[in-house]
Amino acid sequence: MGVRDMTLFTVSAILLLDTLAASASIGVSSISWWLIMGVIFFIPYGLISAELGTTYPEQGGIYSWIRHAFGSRWGTRATWCYWLNTAMWNASIFILFSGVFAQMFFPDLSFTTQIAMAIGITWLVVVITCLSLKIGKWVPNTGATLKTITFAAIVVGGVVYALQPGVQLANDFSLQAFVPEWGSSTQYVSTIIYGMLGFELMSSASEEMKNPQRDIPRSILSSGLIIFLSYILGTFAILAVIPAGDINLVEGLVDTLRLLFGESQLGQLAATTLGIFALFTFFSNGTTWAIGANRAAAESAADGELPKLFAVESAKNGSPVGATVLMGIVCTGVLLAYGAVAGTNEDLFWSLFAASAVLFILPYIAVVAAFYRARQIDGERSRPFRVPGGNTAALGMSSLCVFLLALTALLFMYVPGSGFDWPVVIGSVGCILLGEVAMRIAEYENRRDAEK
Repeated sequence: MGVRDMTLFTVSAILLLDTLAASASIGVSSISWWLIMGVIFFIPYGLISAELGTTYPEQGGIYSWIRHAFGSRWGTRATWCYWLNTAMWNASIFILFSGVFAQMFFPDLSFTTQIAMAIGITWLVVVITCLSLKIGKWVPNTGATLKTITFAAIVVGGVVYALQPGVQLANDFSLQAFVPEWGSSTQYVSTIIYGMLGFELMSSASEEMKNPQRDIPRSILSSGLIIFLSYILGTFAILAVIPAGDINLVEGLVDTLRLLFGESQLGQLAATTLGIFALFTFFSNGTTWAIGANRAAAESAADGELPKLFAVESAKNGSPVGATVLMGIVCTGVLLAYGAVAGTNEDLFWSLFAASAVLFILPYIAVVAAFYRARQIDGERSRPFRVPGGNTAALGMSSLCVFLLALTALLFMYVPGSGFDWPVVIGSVGCILLGEVAMRIAEYENRRDAEK
């Protein structure tokens, strides 16, 4: 992979249309939240990822970084959360896919059929992830391109709509409306930080990069600019045409496209075409994260920290077949289990999204801590890219990022004014404990092999 591949891979991973709808539902103040978090989190996190990625350009990415700082056991704990989150998050993305597909083409499609469609997409991703990265990379590359086109169309459509004479915008865009509020909206504010994570994903395939020390910082800079501007302008476009309280987390995108492009035949064709593009981006999102997370899990298993089944690789191309198939099984089980208790596709989407988010955040706390600790215990190592400002700046960035990540994890479990979402809390703890079980299984396998 070169700079272009790495940039598109990162855009495909981080720029999420589902995050756009969730953040827009906060209201106009979400634009201010994006700007604030961009300065105090997105930029520091990007710099930290660039230093770690160029200092430790090894296969496994997040696992390798944490292993160097805290040892393989903590690297495995983080990797387990990372991997299991991806399985659960993919389930939410694929139910989003089936919900949008139904709204566009088959409005009467039953909820059961939508779940079956999501399961089918899950196993298509499994097949693609088992291919070589030389082939598989074209899914995120294509997805990033179509995603950029879709975001651009939404932004242009929103601006044109807003500039039409006599048009009443769907939300109040007065100066007061931009003032961030601390209240029930904080549950969705946490999705803004969630939507900024993913710079490290490309480093899971460092051995397949042409020049990681040179290209990682460049791709982080270029992809970061695309992602940040797309989120802010896309949020404005949605809020220009749909009242914040009416935004549906699953179907809000299609509603926006139809309102932006009108009822004419040409407008409907444009909305349908962009809707199809969006469907592909949901698929490419799942593929991108599966590629990265499964490679990290396979690297951990190769070190004897996860069960051997995770380490099974294709003899032909080295792809992580074992971890990928296991992810497909978990994703299928999650869809069936949650589908049995959820009432609608929106309920199912948010339940899966929140349940996976806590697991997703925890490894990043470890990554940021690993960045600062690596500076202390491995300071003599060559750093082709170094976060400016010395150790004082490194400590300040690390402390701020850890605080914001911990707050984000808390807000996915605790809703101000409503209390703890206990299913999310219990599910997160249960998933962490499963990781401890998996590591004990790996220990048993290691002892058995040593005895043989």
